[in-house]
Amino acid sequence: MVICKPGREPLPEPDHAGTLDLDFQPAELNVFYIVDIEAERHNKKQKQRNVTTKIPVNEISQFLSYILERRKLVKIINKRENLLEKKKNQHKLRIKGIQNKDLLKSNQNYLKKQAKKNLTEEGDQLFKMGIRILQQSKSQKQKAQAYTLFAKAADMGNLKAMEKMADALLFGNFGMQNITAAIQLYESLAKEGSYKAQNALGFLSSYGIGMEYNQAKALIYYTFGSAGGSMMSQMILGYRYLSGINVLQNCEAALYHYKKVADYIADKLEKSEGIPVEKVRLTERPENLSSNSEILDWDIYQYYKFLAERGDVHIQVSLGQLHLIGRKGLDQDYYKALYYFLKAAKAGSANAMALIGKMYLEGNDAAPQNNATAYKYFSMAANKGNAIGLHGLGLLYFYGKGVPVNYAEALKYFQKAAEKGWPNAQFQLGFMYYSGSGVWKDYKLAFRYFYLASQSGQPLAIYYLAEMYATGTGVLRSCRTAVEKRLELLKKRRCIQWHYYCGIELPFKDIHLARRLYDMAAQTSPDAHMPVFFALMKLETVHLFRDILFLNHFTVRWIKLDDALGPYWDYFAMGLIVAVLIYLLRNRYG
Repeated sequence: MVICKPGREPLPEPDHAGTLDLDFQPAELNVFYIVDIEAERHNKKQKQRNVTTKIPVNEISQFLSYILERRKLVKIINKRENLLEKKKNQHKLRIKGIQNKDLLKSNQNYLKKQAKKNLTEEGDQLFKMGIRILQQSKSQKQKAQAYTLFAKAADMGNLKAMEKMADALLFGNFGMQNITAAIQLYESLAKEGSYKAQNALGFLSSYGIGMEYNQAKALIYYTFGSAGGSMMSQMILGYRYLSGINVLQNCEAALYHYKKVADYIADKLEKSEGIPVEKVRLTERPENLSSNSEILDWDIYQYYKFLAERGDVHIQVSLGQLHLIGRKGLDQDYYKALYYFLKAAKAGSANAMALIGKMYLEGNDAAPQNNATAYKYFSMAANKGNAIGLHGLGLLYFYGKGVPVNYAEALKYFQKAAEKGWPNAQFQLGFMYYSGSGVWKDYKLAFRYFYLASQSGQPLAIYYLAEMYATGTGVLRSCRTAVEKRLELLKKRRCIQWHYYCGIELPFKDIHLARRLYDMAAQTSPDAHMPVFFALMKLETVHLFRDILFLNHFTVRWIKLDDALGPYWDYFAMGLIVAVLIYLLRNRYG
């Protein structure tokens, strides 16, 4: 080891024997001594400093116990907080579980509702398809196809389809006759609120068909049917009260029920037809077009198309009208109607001009609603003195369509058209005086114009005449006359047919029942004698063919005579029978 001092040489190292070299000055020893003393003093001061900063033991223990207590308290608090948090989480999970369960249930309900909605929509589509096929059907095969769709729709819960199937079961359409099943279906439908089912059950109860003959029960069914909106039930109740059938005869009650039906028809006329323009009578020259036959033979239609293309204006107007309203087996086709009307108008037909104006006034696919175009064509027809054109202009001014409302102008055009005998114009004049639209109310003039229009069968004119008699407005009140007017309106709208009191047409599968109903119809009204006579002639002819030609000991084969002998075989057979009767009578009294 070398010990040195500043400014001095290093001290000698010990020799290998472990001794020092003592060849140095004594003063150097004093230096080392001083250094040692200083070091000792420093250590002593350090010890004193440590003693003065020392903390008492009791304070440390108190501090430690405080820390321990605090740590215990913190642990307890943390434990409690953890427990609360755990409970909170469990609560959340429980709520979440409930929510999930509710959500699952909600989803299941939604899926059920969606499935039911899809099923309902599919049933509606099938029913509509069946109706479309049935309306366009020209063969039994197509009708059977329609009823197949009805059966599928009924299986999906479609009430209207179920009503169709109940009718088919009752009357044996396409070999499905099962009166018991029909009644069960009607009763199920009645619980669902079907007024048609109520009406059918009333009919079956009143005649004792498949169920107990009970007029009181029938009256209840008809009452519920009428309350549900069945116009047929309303008419039956009106007739029963008018004639006193199983109820006390009461004209006022009959008027009440007939008024319901009349109001429904009048409302439908005013809304669906909008501005009433009476159908132009078909030209008298082509007999097949102006006849009352329901279906126009296809070959004859093709022949008239040929004449129309060759320039026959009367045929053009007639074919246009048939396509406009969809008559005689022809589809309603606005494009074809407009095509024929334009050809006829170009050739100078005032009727065609007026009908084009009507198409544009009402609006359709081929002629979108356009008041200006309607005014143009009505004016063209009116300038030729056409009553429909004059009436059309009056309507435009009366309702303010394309022109400002001007009752004076409307009155002028209505009067001109009425002078030409146009019943709709006569009705419109009556309505103006009845309601006081642009003129002073004058019930006598209103009655006069309504009466003139009613003579041509204008349905709304008949309706307002009935209202006037029912309320005693402008005339002496007469319940009986009001009822008669209501009935006249129903007949004009083809609401009453002699086989229609039952609600649906009988297909003569039950010949004895058909005879019974026809006899009742003949007793109901003197006007029914002639149609009932011819109907019974046809019925007896059918019975004759059935008993003689198609009966054997084991089975009864029902042959579709329309398909086998043509659509008019019944007229031929009746004519033959009448001819034989005349021949026999001549020989007897000759």
